Amino acid sequence: MISDCVINKANILIEALPYIKNFYGKTFVIKYGGAAQVDEQLKESFAKDVVLLNLIGIKIIIVHGGGPKISETMKKMGKEPVFIQGQRVTDKETMDIVEMVLGGLINKEIVSLINKHGGNAVGLSGKDGGLIKAKKKILRKKVSDMNDEEVIDVGLVGEVVSVNPEILTCLEGGSFIPVISPIGVGKDGESYNINADYVAAGIASALKAEKLILMTDVQGIQDSEGNIISTLTRYDAMSLINSGVIKGGMLPKVQACINAIDGGAKKNHIIDGRIPHCLLLEIFTNEGIGTEII
Repeated sequence: MISDCVINKANILIEALPYIKNFYGKTFVIKYGGAAQVDEQLKESFAKDVVLLNLIGIKIIIVHGGGPKISETMKKMGKEPVFIQGQRVTDKETMDIVEMVLGGLINKEIVSLINKHGGNAVGLSGKDGGLIKAKKKILRKKVSDMNDEEVIDVGLVGEVVSVNPEILTCLEGGSFIPVISPIGVGKDGESYNINADYVAAGIASALKAEKLILMTDVQGIQDSEGNIISTLTRYDAMSLINSGVIKGGMLPKVQACINAIDGGAKKNHIIDGRIPHCLLLEIFTNEGIGTEII
């Protein structure tokens, strides 16, 4: 006699069938960070999800962060991290550390993990193939009640100017999985450290991706009463920003999603990366586990 447990497994596969059919050949851009990038079991879970998605015909592009590891490495090298308005002050020496940690240590670890589970990942930075053109990010703060502003120099912190997706298109055509560190190149060849959420949004826009998925350490976007919102329109998201409900660390993530929508990405998801196999649960189940912005 076949057990109910075995039959339930078949039912789960059947539930996923329309999603697999709909997403075949489509591009998903995934921003990978938070606990899922640190916890060993979650790292394994993420890699297996990515390989499965790739093998069923979904084109996966990964953009990763690595802030905590950068700070840890800086301290080991006798350099104390400094942040202003959430941005890491990045002088030339710090930028060298950022490139070493993101483009070397973290990027190659992710590539190796995916390949260990049967994927075909390739590590890149935004400098490769002219992928991410960047410019210096300018921060400002008010200095009086007359709305006077002071410009704050945080060094080699950048923002995305443009994305050239040609190298990604070539890799996708060969069923490779690009793994991208969020480093851009300026007009004079200088390197810039860029927020990974905005890099992922820029890539999703350039490729008109089916989905942009941001993995975080929260359950999703909350309303004013602390309840998780399962689906938001762009208009609703802007209203929550303007009313101050969306703030703090969630603000740049939602702004990145809005940028992606405006750039042509179809749907955006903010999901809890602390849940094993969160990607499969969000993509292939009717309920989902995070917040979808459409």
